[in-house]
Amino acid sequence: MIEARHLRVLRAVAATGSFSAAGRELGCTQPAVSQQMKALEASVGTPLLIRTGREMRLTEAGEALVKHAASILSGLTAAEEEVAAIAGLRAGRVRLVSFPSGSSTLVPTALAALRAAHPGTRVFLEEAEPPESVEKLRDGDCDIALAFRYEGTGGEEWDDLVVRPLLTDRLVALVPERHRLAAAGSVAIGEFAGESWIAGCPRCRGQLVEVCRGAGFEPRIDFATDDYPAVVGLVGAGLGVAVLPELAIESVRPKRARTVTVEPPVRREIVALTLPDLAQVPAVAATLDRLARAAAR
Repeated sequence: MIEARHLRVLRAVAATGSFSAAGRELGCTQPAVSQQMKALEASVGTPLLIRTGREMRLTEAGEALVKHAASILSGLTAAEEEVAAIAGLRAGRVRLVSFPSGSSTLVPTALAALRAAHPGTRVFLEEAEPPESVEKLRDGDCDIALAFRYEGTGGEEWDDLVVRPLLTDRLVALVPERHRLAAAGSVAIGEFAGESWIAGCPRCRGQLVEVCRGAGFEPRIDFATDDYPAVVGLVGAGLGVAVLPELAIESVRPKRARTVTVEPPVRREIVALTLPDLAQVPAVAATLDRLARAAAR
């Protein structure tokens, strides 16, 4: 019989490559990890790991079991949380992963409302950009992932998930306050050809390059940073221009910089994602509802 604790250990060994590293991640000793792996292999009746030098490599059977472990563990977590909530033992626990601008705008309002309505619910917040946040959800490392995708990109990447649309976020240009286009109400992206650019996160950076190429020019990116306040600061210092989502602008008060509407419009869809089993957990469902209300405001 396969036990959930053995699956968690197997996933840790697969992720870290060794018993000792898995032990550190799980907070137990290397011999304890080894013992649990032996017990799991005895349960399934076949080797799951092969030692190669100092590291461990999964056998074909091990790879198959790790592939199914995330959905098995998330299903167990969902069952435990739902039963506990129904029994009145506790309100629940939610592990939320959000991208930075979502963490500073949507999440605080949502969690404040959640705490007021359900004071027993505990929320653990971690930051990660998609697609990393989405992989964390699929791997069973969180219950809700706040994510985004740009218009025109394929939607099939989330076909296995429950998708809760929150809002549509438009990209705007950010220019120094004395820039020649600072007073313009609306500007074609082609007007920025030849400018120095300050790029944001890798996914936003890729979108910037794609939009600029569509307008017939290659952006000269002089600075790149995942930190939105840093982008705003660099623009304010006159070091270049940037294109940022309005949600990111809302999370930072621009100094010595002005926003300009970009044409044609470029938008991204902000969503909350969860797994089908987890969507039935009362604490997860309540958190999704509060995120939707925060976005509506």
